[in-house]
Amino acid sequence: MTARTVTRVVVADDQTVVREGIVMLLGLLPGIEVVGSAADGADAIRLVAELRPDVVLMDLRMPRCDGVEATRRIRAEHPGTQVVVLTTYADDDSLFPALQAGARGYLTKDADGDEIVRAIDGVLSGEAGLSPTIQRRLLERVAEPVRPLPQPPDALPDGLTAREVEVLRLVADGQSNPEIARTLHVSTETVKTHINNLFAKAGLRDRAEAIHYAYRHGLAQPPGQPIT
Repeated sequence: MTARTVTRVVVADDQTVVREGIVMLLGLLPGIEVVGSAADGADAIRLVAELRPDVVLMDLRMPRCDGVEATRRIRAEHPGTQVVVLTTYADDDSLFPALQAGARGYLTKDADGDEIVRAIDGVLSGEAGLSPTIQRRLLERVAEPVRPLPQPPDALPDGLTAREVEVLRLVADGQSNPEIARTLHVSTETVKTHINNLFAKAGLRDRAEAIHYAYRHGLAQPPGQPIT
């Protein structure tokens, strides 16, 4: 571990059984003291302000305030506290926002005690505490060629986001949800969320309407026509 005799940790996870299990595991690890546990991001922010822990083990999908926003707030308001994400999700839409928010460690929940200790030790030493799976994903992302995409109009219709437009284009290309997930390196559930959101915003009922909508608004072009 670091020069600290004991590393003080707060655990944030909205699932009671999972949170209590993590607290129990950490209690068995040398040099770790769990000083608090939080059921959501808002509680985590409050506990960090009150207890000033060295590290927060942060879940991502939580009510009231999710892990990304909580990480951003903690790193901005309490820079002496490091954040290690401990989550079920390793897709790009979870990983990169968490790292951009200031997390310096990222583990999935299949991590064992040794991995957690190494991640905590790493972030306290100024290094990244990343699982091997996450390290590989970052290297793959760096090595990926930039895939040029046609630029959407400056003002997107119906309040669509750029990511929703990207998903809509792939729908118009005839890709299924699993194919879109592989193309964008996200989970199928994330793709479903984007599709549900864009359907709701644009008042669409099915993929056929979505394809027609994309053509009508110039967000995609029918087969055989070049995208300008």
